[in-house]
Amino acid sequence: MEPYLQQLTAWRRHLHQHPELSFEEVETSRFIAEEMGKLKHASRIERLTPTSVVVVFATGKPGAKIGLRADIDALPIQEERDDLPFRSVNDGKMHACGHDGHTAMLLGAAEYLSATRDFAGSVVFIFQPAEENVAGGKRMCDEGLFTRFPVDSVYALHNWPELPAGHIAVHEHEVMASFDLFDIDIHGQGCHGAMPHLGIDSIAIAAQTISALQHIVSRNLDSAERAVVSVTQIHGGDTYNILPGTVRLSGGTRAFRPEIRDLLETNIRSTASGIAAALGGRAEIHYQRRYPPTRNHPEAARHIYRVAQTLIGAERVQLNPPPSMAAEDFAIMLQERPGAYIWLGNGKPHPAAVLHSPNYDFNDDILATGASLWIALAQAQT
Repeated sequence: MEPYLQQLTAWRRHLHQHPELSFEEVETSRFIAEEMGKLKHASRIERLTPTSVVVVFATGKPGAKIGLRADIDALPIQEERDDLPFRSVNDGKMHACGHDGHTAMLLGAAEYLSATRDFAGSVVFIFQPAEENVAGGKRMCDEGLFTRFPVDSVYALHNWPELPAGHIAVHEHEVMASFDLFDIDIHGQGCHGAMPHLGIDSIAIAAQTISALQHIVSRNLDSAERAVVSVTQIHGGDTYNILPGTVRLSGGTRAFRPEIRDLLETNIRSTASGIAAALGGRAEIHYQRRYPPTRNHPEAARHIYRVAQTLIGAERVQLNPPPSMAAEDFAIMLQERPGAYIWLGNGKPHPAAVLHSPNYDFNDDILATGASLWIALAQAQT
């Protein structure tokens, strides 16, 4: 793919310069559809949802049907780097997670496979909107993605700054955690701050609730389990001398196993309700289940492991590194079809370049590696 690197870089930098948020990827999806429309042998190019693009390539040679997915949305972040000639032109919007690179790599793989037709079976290229927080993958599945475009397996990758540039890691089981949200409205009885005995102190109840929520993981789970409960927002009160009637606590949970995910929700509900009731108040809990844990299928993961070793050498490929507490809506596609989610090392060209940072930028040097992995995977199907 090295001869394609100039084109891959141009695509990636164009996308970086013109980021769009979840379900607003109108120009991004138009650009993708136009570029894919230039290629020969695409049997279908469709918009499954208003801002998604799905393209099918087939050679007529007997073989498996595989899906390759790239996320295309950006984040509501103001880019801070002034040294990039292709920095975002859309204020408050930025490709701070590398989805611009993911998209460019999938475009590159499509161009190569279209030109060479050096594969059997068929490849479905899935350009998915709204990965960030609002489950565009679920929307595509609900709209019949795998019914209209059946595949035997599906794959996706994410650039990973914690891995050396160009290295690949894959997991046989869990890769990323679940992602759920909660809001707890603690209702007391407002009163003058000088006379707290005349009311029910919702702030005091909230403080004890926050402390108790931290015990869910440390005192209810086996120490070998990994999970997180974080309170990230507290809202209550408007002035110095009034105790508010209501305080809202908001936050999120993470877990790798479905049963632990269930336990976190159950214990958050019972803990908040019990403490509020014991102190004379009432807790109203709103719990949102967003993304399930991302769990690879072992056979698909081992297949990727073998393909990657052949492609870049065994010393640059890891199997089963520690999973991440971050979350990913590709988990929903993996519940529909076998497959695997892969990490591609991005390195840290910029010292502050962590995912979702206003200083983040994708490493263009790994574009060819990512596109080559998709090509090798397509060619490995029989």
